[in-house]
Amino acid sequence: MPPPPEVPTVQLRHDIYPAIDPNPHYTAQTYKSKIVLITGASRGIGSETALMYARSGASVILLSRKQETLSEVKAEIVKDLRGKEGVIVDTIMGDVVDVGQVKSAVEGIIGKYGRLDICIANAGKTNKWDKPMVENDPEDWWNIMEVNLRGVFNVAHFALPHIDKAHGYFLITASNAGYRRIPGASAYVISKLAVGRLNEYAHLEHPNVKSIAFHPGVIGTELGNVNEEVLKPMMLDTVQLAGATLLQLASGKYDWLSGRFFSATWDLEELERVWKDDILEEDAFVARLAMPKACI
Repeated sequence: MPPPPEVPTVQLRHDIYPAIDPNPHYTAQTYKSKIVLITGASRGIGSETALMYARSGASVILLSRKQETLSEVKAEIVKDLRGKEGVIVDTIMGDVVDVGQVKSAVEGIIGKYGRLDICIANAGKTNKWDKPMVENDPEDWWNIMEVNLRGVFNVAHFALPHIDKAHGYFLITASNAGYRRIPGASAYVISKLAVGRLNEYAHLEHPNVKSIAFHPGVIGTELGNVNEEVLKPMMLDTVQLAGATLLQLASGKYDWLSGRFFSATWDLEELERVWKDDILEEDAFVARLAMPKACI
């Protein structure tokens, strides 16, 4: 009897690979004249992504709660650009949980630059995954939900109408943890599951916007290191992988992923070449209830 046919699997990536190489975007200045807002931009994934977009010609607006760290990131990007003309690096101090501050930030961007092309909702928070939810302080537990879900909603609420006009991109830093049950991580997991569905609604209600919920990998950033004891064996990924993937997702080539979940560790080129038709036909990479076959 011949062996069963081999089932293809997506190759996992942990750092920059050819399909997401940012250098062609740097050379072509792919994002020249684009206005890009990045929340949670003062560290890790946010600051690396801001640098890559700026190198690609975009004007980047960095939003975070701490002006000191924002100023440090801005200085690093400006130094890296070496006086490149036409690229603006701006900062806004604000808390994504505060409706008024988000409203003011987006209105300020539109008033100053006249448009918003790309928004990366990257601000996030976690707690220690060391106790069940009934042993967590209720205010601390809910604050994780506030930052990870309400924070993204606030940004979406005020940014999407403007991105819609630009036929632009709304990219959300989600997590594959949202589709797992991790003991002690209830606030983080539930918030990331919910934000994945929010992404589906952004796509549904704003068809001119390409909206993607994006898992950046498991990275040893300040956020990831909160649960280093649990995550360290899985910390194989880099901020460069996340940043270069976010740069590629807004390039126009992968718009078919809009309304879906995507992991930076999946090889984009291989995913499109091998799996795209099946993903679209089966409406995959969205949240749905698992049902026993007898009930379907």
